[in-house]
Amino acid sequence: MIKNLLRGFSALSLALVPLLSSPAALAAPTAEVTTLADAVGLVKVTEEDRTGYSRSSFKHWNSGDDTTDGCNTRAEVLIAEAVVAPTVETGCKLSGGTWRSYYDGQDVSSAGSLDIDHMVPLAEAWDSGASAWSAMRREAYANDQGADVSLVAVTARSNRQKSDQDPADWMPPSPEAQCRYVGEWVSTKLRWGLTADDRELEALKVYAEGPCEDTIVRYTPAA
Repeated sequence: MIKNLLRGFSALSLALVPLLSSPAALAAPTAEVTTLADAVGLVKVTEEDRTGYSRSSFKHWNSGDDTTDGCNTRAEVLIAEAVVAPTVETGCKLSGGTWRSYYDGQDVSSAGSLDIDHMVPLAEAWDSGASAWSAMRREAYANDQGADVSLVAVTARSNRQKSDQDPADWMPPSPEAQCRYVGEWVSTKLRWGLTADDRELEALKVYAEGPCEDTIVRYTPAA
């Protein structure tokens, strides 16, 4: 009787192996949805260290999500974020189109006037954990189109004012943009498992416990 049960269990286990190893069973990371305050509480705190940082450590822009369209990551983001779609000419040259730079509330009608900002700047990412990553993972981070908030088209002026600063030292000049910005900053940190230093975390808490307490954060951990 016991042998028969064991034999039956073994057969069932063997039958389950193909199911468990199928693409459907190997589920993609689950999207997380939480309040800004709770999301801030999930960010680990460590000291930051910029030793060894070089912007060239993050290869960008690469050939983008669609390697057959002739457009690099920058161009693909511009096409995706356009309010009025540009014309895509030979060599992925963009003409026409309109964009809304949410950092400063400006409407822009020239792709050349826009920067593609890394929500969490490359130097800040390095300080916060990316220094320990492989070159391949840093490239994936620098070209991340898997989350809408990782890369954002904004005016060159606002992007360069921001530079590599975190929310303790810089926030979008448009007050209407600030809660969105804090939510997207925290989302990116959680997506990539990046840390925060004490000043940064305190700044995030001020917004999370005050004017942005109703902000919802959505993120999916990067593979």
